[in-house]
Amino acid sequence: MKRDDFPASPADEALSRTLSQCLEHQRQAYLAHPVPSRAERLADLKTLERFVHENEQALVDAVSADYGHRSAHETRLTEIAPVLSALRHTRRHLAGWMRVQRRGVDRLAFGLGRNRVIPQPLGVVGVIVPWNFPINLSLVPLASIFAAGNRAMVKMSENSRHLAQLLIARLPAYFPPEKLQVFDETGGVGIAFSKLPFDHLLFTGSGTTGRAVMAAAAANLCPVTLELGGKAPAIVCDDFDLRLAAERILFVKYLNAGQICTSVDHVFVPRASVERFVALAREIVPSRYPNLDSPDYTSVVDHRAFLRLKSALDEAREQGATVLPLIEPAFDIERHRIAPHIVVGAPEASQLMQREIFGPILPVLPYDDLDAVIARINAGPRPLAVYPFSDRRDRIERVIERVMSGGVTVNDALMHVGQEELPFGGVGESGMGHYHGQEGFNTFSKLRPVFTQARWSSLALMMPPYGRMADRVLRFLLR
Repeated sequence: MKRDDFPASPADEALSRTLSQCLEHQRQAYLAHPVPSRAERLADLKTLERFVHENEQALVDAVSADYGHRSAHETRLTEIAPVLSALRHTRRHLAGWMRVQRRGVDRLAFGLGRNRVIPQPLGVVGVIVPWNFPINLSLVPLASIFAAGNRAMVKMSENSRHLAQLLIARLPAYFPPEKLQVFDETGGVGIAFSKLPFDHLLFTGSGTTGRAVMAAAAANLCPVTLELGGKAPAIVCDDFDLRLAAERILFVKYLNAGQICTSVDHVFVPRASVERFVALAREIVPSRYPNLDSPDYTSVVDHRAFLRLKSALDEAREQGATVLPLIEPAFDIERHRIAPHIVVGAPEASQLMQREIFGPILPVLPYDDLDAVIARINAGPRPLAVYPFSDRRDRIERVIERVMSGGVTVNDALMHVGQEELPFGGVGESGMGHYHGQEGFNTFSKLRPVFTQARWSSLALMMPPYGRMADRVLRFLLR
């Protein structure tokens, strides 16, 4: 989803009416059957898995068409595989997540009452999907949403037109509209969608658009999970094998041409190792992507993104930075491709250092002291992820304790995102709320507290007129 998903003019009445009617249709279906059984939820999860298997090649082709070119291997690795993993994990653990929790009873009830926490469906969940991983970021949330017993409306990005049309055409054969409906971004849909009174709204995208979504949802007091982004740093310590760090960081950085919210935005390297890190990059990257025609290398999503990234490179070069394309040619404007780049000496005020890069450009920042790196990171917004590389536990723990981020992968990058046992989510300007795994189930459930009073209640001793027995009860409760 992009900033211009929110045009100055309001959404037209027909669009708003269509969205509202869909929401009302789903809400009435929810009210008629508010708590689907585990068997029904498992059936939804299995149906979604069947959809992915039966349409795998079409999904891969649609995303590639939206990008101009997207590596089929990368789509299967970063989108298809995580969806299937999430669905399998959810099915395996659903019975435990749905189980009613028994809780102890506070002394106020004199131990005679009974406490339960019952996970119940919220109702209808809205999902606003970005263009960079549109299969993953539409279907992985559905694993949690359906597991929790909800219904869903999904709004795709303007840059995912081929995929949106595929989902709109084929999903009705798997799910009725009162369970799941997908909408294309045809202009004005985003703002109208975020104004709907959902029972929960999940947005993944930029911080600028996230603020607009949250403001629109606030009118309905609709709870929002925001998955945003930011400048996620990698920190290579001098005790860690530099080649291994380079191999792992460069893989993640140029995966999907760097268009990943949790990608390494920039890397801190000990000053004495910067020259060798650059040399390793010039050796490693061409062995993976010999040139811009490589079928394994993904295009920048559109011409506008291409111009933004090229402008940032030109600005850094003009301000004295060393800009190194790692393969040739450096640019293909017709197919909006940009070669993997390393930038050394990017000025602090440059675009590369002031905003999330979201492209195949890696600034390398020399450092002399780990505490100075920590202070520099903490001076900016809290990132969605941080990636420390060290074999010394004290250094790793120092980074984890002193740098707050959405998530951490130690001695690699990005890997925490794919761990279904771990929650995924940002903090501060990188987002709020979590999903994936049990946290996703909990996010899209109401963990409903239920207290059942015993036949005899201690409160009977506390009813006016207050007397000596009431004093004794209060002394017991307040001690």
